[in-house]
Amino acid sequence: MRLVQLANGSLRRVAFVDEPDVVLLNEVSSTFELTQRALKQNIALTELVKSLATGERLTYDDVFKQGSPWKLLAPIDVPGAPQMILVSGTGLTHLGSARERQAMHVETKKAEAELTDSMRMFEWGREKGRPAPGEFGIAPEWFYKGDGSVIRAPFAPLNVPGYAEDGGEEGEVAAIYIIDSKGQPHRIGMCVGNEFSDHVFERRNYLNLAGSKLRVCSLGPELVIGDDFSDVAGKVRVLRNGGPIWQKNIRTGQENMCHSLANLEHHHFKFAGHRQPGMIHVHFLGADALSFGDGVRLRSGDITEISFEGFGRPLINPIVVDETINSVVRVQAMT
Repeated sequence: MRLVQLANGSLRRVAFVDEPDVVLLNEVSSTFELTQRALKQNIALTELVKSLATGERLTYDDVFKQGSPWKLLAPIDVPGAPQMILVSGTGLTHLGSARERQAMHVETKKAEAELTDSMRMFEWGREKGRPAPGEFGIAPEWFYKGDGSVIRAPFAPLNVPGYAEDGGEEGEVAAIYIIDSKGQPHRIGMCVGNEFSDHVFERRNYLNLAGSKLRVCSLGPELVIGDDFSDVAGKVRVLRNGGPIWQKNIRTGQENMCHSLANLEHHHFKFAGHRQPGMIHVHFLGADALSFGDGVRLRSGDITEISFEGFGRPLINPIVVDETINSVVRVQAMT
């Protein structure tokens, strides 16, 4: 089952995808409200969705092609409270990501003979990232992106901020979680994501990784409810002036990762601060390839398009490069 969130002015609805339509749900206006209701009623999410379907339909093509008053939202948010969402991610989970990072951080032929810290961490993941059930595996790389205010809807622009050195797409799958009243994490589902980072800043020194991730990102359009994340084929494209300038077939899913999903989830939610009741977590699961690794620098007007088989329609976003910041941000003392 695949869910979308829609808005028509101030009116919001949740719907499930039943191609070529979406079927609107009654009584809930957000995925967050829907999941809270499922937890309170102790009912399976898919069962609750079916019980709330009104039979009222919208033609999905009209919405997706932006020819309808209804607009697609990101498939998860907390209306009026973006601080209730923690957006994070895990790197060095895919073989492709390790190659990209190694190339980004190696400066000389001499250094190529040595493993970077990134490759060491990747190798640790290959050795100990898929523990047997009930056993502890090695911790993955982890990064913070921001709260819910950094999430952009499908077709919304991804801004390269004026202080940034670059902005580049990272096509991957993001897992979405909610914490119940007792502090227990529940996986709602997964969706297509564009994690979007400043790779030029990161390339200067791998210690810049944390800062390079503090950027906007995009999710959707569809939230997939289900447990199968074994082997997922995808495609990433960058379009300029109406035509592709870069594209690559990619693969994600546990068969293509050095860490199991269970291991990633354990190491994210082992922290008590990540199990606060009512919180939503958006966690990016890693990328297989990125255009920056092939020498592409995104410009204003470029379009990124990311799709994965079984995840519904592609995630499309234009790129906007903001004007360079020329003034220092000043903090005022409360004297």
